[in-house]
Amino acid sequence: QVQLVESGGGLVQAGGSLRLSCVASGRTFSSYAMAWFRQAPGKEREFVAALTWSGITTHYADSVEGRFTISRDNAKNTVYLQMNSLKPEDTAVYHCAADAALGLLYHNYRYWGQGTQVTVSS
Repeated sequence: QVQLVESGGGLVQAGGSLRLSCVASGRTFSSYAMAWFRQAPGKEREFVAALTWSGITTHYADSVEGRFTISRDNAKNTVYLQMNSLKPEDTAVYHCAADAALGLLYHNYRYWGQGTQVTVSS
């Protein structure tokens, strides 16, 4: 069992930056693939970024490629999402997710955090 708690969301102007963190409980964190998804009001949850347990392989949605960076620190049981050049369309609740294998779809992940709100003003 893995429990995930996100933090770092907030209100930022367009062009600004935020860094989200997701702290995981459980001794098996380092063996799990991790991902970030987001959900805007009235929209389906969408994939943002993911990385393998080693952090060597990463995947990004086209909409965030070059602006967002996913990383992890297994010693701290934490995964990060550095978000730069934020746009109003990045406004959403951001959730981290974990599971044994890397996937790009929300149903690939069994464990989810409650989410953190990111709001980008124009």
